[in-house]
Amino acid sequence: MNDKCFLDTNILIYCYTSTEPDKLAKAQAVASLPNVVISTQVLKELANVLRKKFNLDWPSIQATLNEVENNFEVCANTALLIRHACSIADRYGFSFYDSLIIAASLESGCTILYSEDLQNGQVIENTLTIKNPFL
Repeated sequence: MNDKCFLDTNILIYCYTSTEPDKLAKAQAVASLPNVVISTQVLKELANVLRKKFNLDWPSIQATLNEVENNFEVCANTALLIRHACSIADRYGFSFYDSLIIAASLESGCTILYSEDLQNGQVIENTLTIKNPFL
């Protein structure tokens, strides 16, 4: 299957943790798929978690961000994408930041959004299916 898929931040975080080996293996398997997309929001959230929860220094965080950028397509959160997120939040009742992830997924042409935080199996705009890889 060559469908494009999008990774929510939580999936990437599990790729860099050793505290939950089952989730680590599943997250790495998903991250190893072809045609994986993330957004600039995911990069920002990853940097924040690596600093606040993992207490990494800034050079280590920059190295991780470089690794992630080199392995995945990165969708920039534009003004148009932000407006699309607002209409998704209005239509589906998601939080703004979840809607921004969904809008970036749709904008990138993804058919699958891997996330631990959203409803597994839900289909957005008849195009994007949310999948929780840990179930």
